[in-house]
Amino acid sequence: MDYKAIAQKTVQEVLGYTQDTSGWKVVKISKITVSSKASRKFHGNLYRVEGIIPESAAKLSDFLYQTGERVTWDKSLQVYDIVHRIDSDTFICHTITQSFAMGSISPRDFIDLVYIKRYEGNMNIISSKSVDFPEYPPSSNYIRGYNHPCGFVCSPMKENPAYSKLVMFVQTEMRGKLSPSIIEKTMPSNLVNFILNAKDGIKAHKTPSGRGFRHNSHS
Repeated sequence: MDYKAIAQKTVQEVLGYTQDTSGWKVVKISKITVSSKASRKFHGNLYRVEGIIPESAAKLSDFLYQTGERVTWDKSLQVYDIVHRIDSDTFICHTITQSFAMGSISPRDFIDLVYIKRYEGNMNIISSKSVDFPEYPPSSNYIRGYNHPCGFVCSPMKENPAYSKLVMFVQTEMRGKLSPSIIEKTMPSNLVNFILNAKDGIKAHKTPSGRGFRHNSHS
């Protein structure tokens, strides 16, 4: 399987979502806006989440994919491990989610191809898409979910480059026997919580007791 080619195609799809302005419906708004539209990939929604993060785009994108630190702030995950590294910007991750919606959605596991692409103007995209990876077949412990092209788009705020605009695209097929209405009810709040948790995680790293940004990976 040509993982690099898949990664490059996925990041182009995520870039395309940033330029797609039609058909979005705002489903939740606060300081963080969640919009959705019907996914073209499966019978579910593509979500777009937008928020402002008090960190530079370069540091924010590093922070979002650091495996060793991710589960310390991302309350939606119990496991986030790199299981195969293709090159410095491309790797395969195994994640296991927490249960959510008060236990009505049980943990899922995912095998995702993650790719970081840096653009001019300090915009970075971290794309991810589920792939088959024979070393990590589905197990009977978890329902194996599937992420259609997803991504984080980190770009500096023009008026203050020490802050970033984070736009997140998510289209996750939970699989199993879940009613679509349960997912539609719970997903917007979960996505808002992700951004809030990321802000808290960054703040914790900036305090004197924080350990600073560093790379941590499991090959």
